[in-house]
Amino acid sequence: MTDVSPPSKRQIARWRRYLANERAEAAVYRELAHRKTGEEREILLALANSESRHEQFWRAKLGDYVGMPRQPDLSTRFMGFLAQRFGSVFVLALMQTAESRSAYLDDADAPEQIAADERIHAEVVRGLAARGREQMSGAFRAAVFGANDGLVSNLALVMGVMGSGVSSTVVLITGVSGLLSGALSMAAGEYVSVKSQQELLEASEPDEEADDALPMLDVDANELALVYRARGLSQEEAEHKAQDVLASLHTTTEPPRKSEAFGRGGQSITGVGGAWQAAISSFLCFGSGALLPVLPFFFGLSTTTAGIVAIILVAIALLCTGGTTGILSGKPPLGRALRQLAIGLGAALVTWGLGSLFGQITGG
Repeated sequence: MTDVSPPSKRQIARWRRYLANERAEAAVYRELAHRKTGEEREILLALANSESRHEQFWRAKLGDYVGMPRQPDLSTRFMGFLAQRFGSVFVLALMQTAESRSAYLDDADAPEQIAADERIHAEVVRGLAARGREQMSGAFRAAVFGANDGLVSNLALVMGVMGSGVSSTVVLITGVSGLLSGALSMAAGEYVSVKSQQELLEASEPDEEADDALPMLDVDANELALVYRARGLSQEEAEHKAQDVLASLHTTTEPPRKSEAFGRGGQSITGVGGAWQAAISSFLCFGSGALLPVLPFFFGLSTTTAGIVAIILVAIALLCTGGTTGILSGKPPLGRALRQLAIGLGAALVTWGLGSLFGQITGG
């Protein structure tokens, strides 16, 4: 008869943590499932059931050492908090990261089957998160990136002017000018970009007056089939569609609609939002970010104090925007937040150094 040695204190603590995390992750998936319908709901409930099986494994493995229920890891609790109140793509993106970094991969006490389950869970959540990212409005992403541009560019401008040794009033005027010029430039660029894309799409729209020529076409020999071939249909499909359209002229009193007679065939053109809407959104997003670096200078603080406060405000905002983009891209948010912070403060440091050098050269 083989004696089984009792688990060590470290093993018991680790298994209890696994048990708590599996229970909490199952609850997160069930909470997300409550906010979904159809196939997504079924998938999330299946994931929750799988996590419950893992929970039962660790409960059985602990046996008499299961102890009192303990709190899961802070990150898992945070995901549960988000799932209860928002249930958005952010939670799925965080769950994707958590499943991808499962501790089971390097733990000899964890069965290979559970470790493999976690890998597959990561891919399932990746697919669900991808659906959410596709459904998420592009305006939200544009808002995050626009605000980030305003933060970095105007902080760099303010720090560069500060480095030259000018007064707080001059820094304020320069910062406000940078805010307005940058926001207007972004708005103008967005307007031109969207408007140009709309005009390109309109150039591909069928001509409304072309409908008038349909009744005069020869039923047996006509160029209508060429229109459909030019728009992506095969020769056989194009000829069949042309025959149907011309036949309808003789069997109905109303002419075929333009969408039926001169449709795009196999082509698909994606609609574009209004140019003015894009311009205004870009102006507001950039402006909101660019306002933070100059905000402290409105309160009559000394140049140094206002500069320090501006750096702190922008640093917090950069951490938020960097973390948000990290979540949206399915990457660890902390790493993306710190990267964004380093880029923003690095640009500010460079411009401050150049401003200081310019001030020394000019004797400012």
